[in-house]
Amino acid sequence: MNRISVIRDDQVVPLLPGSPSAGVFSPVPGLMVERHRTPAIEIPEHEHSSLCLHLQTSRTVAMEWWSEGKNRVEQAGPGSLVLVAPGTRDRLRWSGASERVVVSLDAGCLMRAAEELGWKGLPEFRNRWLLEDRQLRHLVAEMQREMESGWATGRLYGELLARSLSVALLRKYASPKDGMRLARGGMARGRLRRVTEYIRENSHAELRLETLAGIAGLSVFHFARAFRMETGVSPHRYVLDERLRRARELLRLRSRTMAEIAAETGFGDAGSFARAFRRQFGVSPSEWKQQAG
Repeated sequence: MNRISVIRDDQVVPLLPGSPSAGVFSPVPGLMVERHRTPAIEIPEHEHSSLCLHLQTSRTVAMEWWSEGKNRVEQAGPGSLVLVAPGTRDRLRWSGASERVVVSLDAGCLMRAAEELGWKGLPEFRNRWLLEDRQLRHLVAEMQREMESGWATGRLYGELLARSLSVALLRKYASPKDGMRLARGGMARGRLRRVTEYIRENSHAELRLETLAGIAGLSVFHFARAFRMETGVSPHRYVLDERLRRARELLRLRSRTMAEIAAETGFGDAGSFARAFRRQFGVSPSEWKQQAG
């Protein structure tokens, strides 16, 4: 089922009824994102097979929850989060209409992040029915923006967001088991050079964090951290800068159309290219071309 789903009465069903107002497609295996506008509603008892994170984006409403023999009413407002651990059985009721973004991360996503942190096995999470966390709120909001744009900045950025969210959740809200430890490591200059050369030669293609990390001989998480430490920017930002540098070269060639430049520099379409170009340089590609002419 291509929805954020739970188990109810031995059947797999969507967590929230109706169709999401945006979602669910994600370029990252194990990650699902949905945006919902829900009325006052009760969600019957169900079981979560994956970690679920809600970000409320609308006005304050009362939310009542039942789980593990406990029951409480929370006043959930804009920016508040709900973190539900895998294996949780619960029931929910919202007293009024609300809007929310829901993110689901499966065990594979969390396990990969745990391994990259140097942890042996997957730790346990404790449910948080009313949570305030600026970092998580920012990451979920960024996933929402990417989802609504059709993940226009590409798979590399989607993977980085999923990995960043998984690592943040593990570090802040997981309970490590005995024997777990954090691993540390850096990146040699020769490895960094091989990565940046690969990016320059393949910036037009759909690049993946796993590919770049493999060239560096590091785990994905340690690669992303070491790359930022060495270059001052994230791998995604470096790739975007390289694509825009190449785009400026092509703009000087009068024979190229905007659609051709977008295709040759790895942007999904001319619209995505134009938006990224304006955010970076403050003018449209056409305006820059006239000024450079």
